[in-house]
This record gives sequence, structure tokens and C-alpha cells, in this order.
Amino acid sequence: MKDLSRVIVRPLITERGTDMREAHNQYYFEVAVAANKLEIRQAVEHFFGVKVTSVRTMNYRGKIKRMGRHEGKRADWKKAVVTLAKDDSIDLFEIV
Repeated sequence: MKDLSRVIVRPLITERGTDMREAHNQYYFEVAVAANKLEIRQAVEHFFGVKVTSVRTMNYRGKIKRMGRHEGKRADWKKAVVTLAKDDSIDLFEIV
């Protein structure tokens, strides 16, 4: 992927994500399936102005779902766990 604005799809705000953010300064994002760790690191550093220490990624297959006798499939997606430097944080996740 060349365009960094398409790497991060959305932040994932979950109960586990909140615990990891408070305990280990880790943030969860849904990212583009074609994005690699280097591109994810560059996108987070560029858009949020923080220092990233590590990136872990997980690929998820879309589930098969039924609506009556019709069957469909949800889209595949990718999750990234981004660990930030000790003094950095992303204000998007802070509860006001």
C-alpha cells in the first residue's frame, strides 16, 4: 500500500483493548488487509504523532452467515496491536 491514509480503517474500542491500553500502552486498530507492519507503524506515527515500539497483526476470516435459506460471507479483516513508547498516548482513546 502506498497511501498511508488507507492503512488504518478504524480504532477498535473494546474492554480488553482498554485494559491493554492502561496496563501496557497498547492500542488496537482495524487495518487494511494488504497493509504490512512497517506501513502500520508509519501510519500511526504520521497521523497521531507518537513513537511506535512494536506492531503485532492478526488476520481474521469473515464468518459465514445465513438469512433464512440464503447464505453469505462477511469480509475478511486484519487487526493490529500497536505498542507505543512509554511517554506517548493517543488522545482519541481517552475518556473525557
